[in-house]
Amino acid sequence: MKTSALALASALVGSFAVTGAALAGPAAQPTYTFEKCYGVVKAAHNDCQTASNSCAGTAKRDAQPDSWVYVPSGTCAKLVGGSTTPKS
Repeated sequence: MKTSALALASALVGSFAVTGAALAGPAAQPTYTFEKCYGVVKAAHNDCQTASNSCAGTAKRDAQPDSWVYVPSGTCAKLVGGSTTPKS
């Protein structure tokens, strides 16, 4: 690979990494009436930090007890394993 092509490829990969880091953080609050629902989140789809991770999208496993997701009010009680308070 030529040096110029390698430099271009490296720059592109670096720009994607910076963009991804800039997007990390809490999810925006929804515009509808919501509640936080704990224990029902699929791995890597949580909406904000927990005791064991630092930002949205970092839950390590499905149904992690302290990970939560925004749901419309009244929905959490209808979900298997759902709780409006963190589980230990």
